[in-house]
Amino acid sequence: MAYKTALEIFRLSSHFPKEEMYSLTTQIRDSTRSICSNIGEAWAKRRYPKHFASKLTDSSSESYETSIWLDFAHDHAYIDTDTHVRLIDIYDHVNAQLSRMIDDTDSWCL
Repeated sequence: MAYKTALEIFRLSSHFPKEEMYSLTTQIRDSTRSICSNIGEAWAKRRYPKHFASKLTDSSSESYETSIWLDFAHDHAYIDTDTHVRLIDIYDHVNAQLSRMIDDTDSWCL
C-alpha cells in the first residue's frame, strides 16, 4: 500500500509548479520513498526485535511527514480536496498497520 501510494504521489507531484522542484516536490517524494525503504529495512532486521521496531518507527515518522507535505500541496491547490483526503486516509491506515507491527514485534520477528 505504501509503495503503490508513493508511486501515485510521484506522478501527482510531477504536475507541481517548477518552482517547487527543489522544495515540496523533492520533500514529498523523498518521504514517501523513505516509508517504503524503512519497511524493507525493518523486514531485513526482523531477527532483532528492537531494530525491527526502530525501523518501523522511522517509517511511521516518514508517513507523518508525508501527511504534512500533502497538507502543503493541498493548501497551495496543487492537489484537490478529494485526493488529499484519500491520500491522508491511506497514510492513516499505513500508520495503524505500522503501530500494530511495532506493538507486536514477537509475531513478526524470527
